[in-house]
Amino acid sequence: MTEQPPAAISALIDTTNAADSAAFVAAFTDDAYVRDGSREFTGHAGVADWDRTDNIGVGMHFDLLGWKASGVDTYVVTIRAKSRRFNGTGDLVLTVREGLIARLEIG
Repeated sequence: MTEQPPAAISALIDTTNAADSAAFVAAFTDDAYVRDGSREFTGHAGVADWDRTDNIGVGMHFDLLGWKASGVDTYVVTIRAKSRRFNGTGDLVLTVREGLIARLEIG
């Protein structure tokens, strides 16, 4: 990969890998929506809950494998995830608004 990903993608990965929950939540819009499988989370409080149970709270580390635009301000991000709870490779779908993550869909 030679081209750098949009800043919102970098923020998601960098704040996760730095285990910085406050910065992770701040990378999302106030009205953000996260869907992880059948579970849904909204707003900063919801993002913080998801982060605690499924991301930084379980020692998550992301390796960026690739990314591509998939519409206006929407990106498919392929990552390798490693944590005490989840391990594997998969796609995240991010929608960005004004430089922040407005929507994150997993699985």
